[in-house]
Amino acid sequence: MSDRAAQRRPRTAGLDLHLGRLDGNVRASLTDAVRDAIRAGRLAPGTRMPSSRALAADLQVARNTVVRVYSELINEGWLTGLQGSGTKVSDRVAEFVEDQPRPADTRSRPGHDLRPGHPDLSSFPRDEWIRAVKKSIGAVPFEAFGYTDPHGRGELRDTLARYLTRARGLRAHAGNVVVCSGAAEGVRLVAAALAAAGVTRVAVEEFGLPTQHRTLADAGLETVPLAVDADGVDPSVLDGLPAVGAVLLTPSHQFPLGVALRYDRRAAIVEWARRRGALIVEDDYDGEFRYDRSPVGALQGLDRDHVLYLGTASKSLAPGLRLGWLVVPDRLVDAIVAQKGETEETVGFVNQLAMTEFVESGAYDRHIRAMRAQYRRRRRHLVETLARQAPDVRVAGTAAGLHVLLEQPGRTGRELVRRIAAEQLTVEPLDFFRHPGAASDRDGAVIGFAAPSPSGWSGVLESLVRALA
Repeated sequence: MSDRAAQRRPRTAGLDLHLGRLDGNVRASLTDAVRDAIRAGRLAPGTRMPSSRALAADLQVARNTVVRVYSELINEGWLTGLQGSGTKVSDRVAEFVEDQPRPADTRSRPGHDLRPGHPDLSSFPRDEWIRAVKKSIGAVPFEAFGYTDPHGRGELRDTLARYLTRARGLRAHAGNVVVCSGAAEGVRLVAAALAAAGVTRVAVEEFGLPTQHRTLADAGLETVPLAVDADGVDPSVLDGLPAVGAVLLTPSHQFPLGVALRYDRRAAIVEWARRRGALIVEDDYDGEFRYDRSPVGALQGLDRDHVLYLGTASKSLAPGLRLGWLVVPDRLVDAIVAQKGETEETVGFVNQLAMTEFVESGAYDRHIRAMRAQYRRRRRHLVETLARQAPDVRVAGTAAGLHVLLEQPGRTGRELVRRIAAEQLTVEPLDFFRHPGAASDRDGAVIGFAAPSPSGWSGVLESLVRALA
């Protein structure tokens, strides 16, 4: 880019960003310039930013450069962006502008959300997704614009069945795939179907998502906790639990402790389900992201008649797509679909068709490989840095997934959370995920390491280490 072009000041709808000169790496320079303008108060909270197209034209840079800058700043909390509302300076940054008084130890940056389950949204493959949308919409029959089949689009169900068979070892076909609007909706459908079938008690891991436990309770199901050790849950106790008609597990990567269900226990729990005529609900929330070896195959591959598989694009792509899927035993497909009802939220056909094309084109595999490599590097950086600078901290659950468990002698999980919050980082204590009936006294803090953008990760890690030192 020429010096003359680099020094141009973008003007859109009367707004002068006063960004000054953009030198060297244009993307990094533009990102820093916008941050500086917000810090200095030249861009006040609520200020509408120029469109990416207009700013790119004014600066004579690629529009994709501006899109990525906006995405990174949104992810960091400097900007907000809503479809149809444009991009604005976040109201959250009001306390960080330079002309406002603040305590001397307050750092001039928004905080980072390190709660588990959040992927790196700045790495969402926008260009590939846009191509998938355009290609699929351009060829779609007019009937696709009508009401959505409650089972999901046939094209997506067929594609998912073949992908999951290849990548996760499932025994799936289009007829037993049901598309849903995310994992939470999938659990709700399963809980309602279990209750309708007369199930009253469901065994769950002693640490897990409280939202899932509440969903089961809302359906009238009692949850019974199962102890988790280094090899996952112990299925031998299931025979001693009366009236348990189903079990909800995260066998490939236990959430949030991070262990995998050992091979002999996998076989034993399937055998229990066969004897009892029970259902295993397998939540494979981040099964694609394993770093020490190839991903552990899904439990459903051992028995398609007694295991119901739940998957989602929330960790591999983005939760905002509201896209999940169930691979259901054939005998339960109608019962699951019946729970959707006439007014149930469904996934829009655009995202269903785009996901179909995204997988068929190979873009999904490429994205998974790229993100697996990125998260592996980030996980290694985290572990090595803590080993050097906070050697008393134990890091568990590092073999897979997007989070780790930190345990520090002499500090409870809630104390760790408070110390980390002082560095403007949001995390959850392990106690948050503990079932009320759990016997374990294990404690610590659950740290999601995926969400910060690549450029922001080093600063986040420095803050985390300060809190643990």
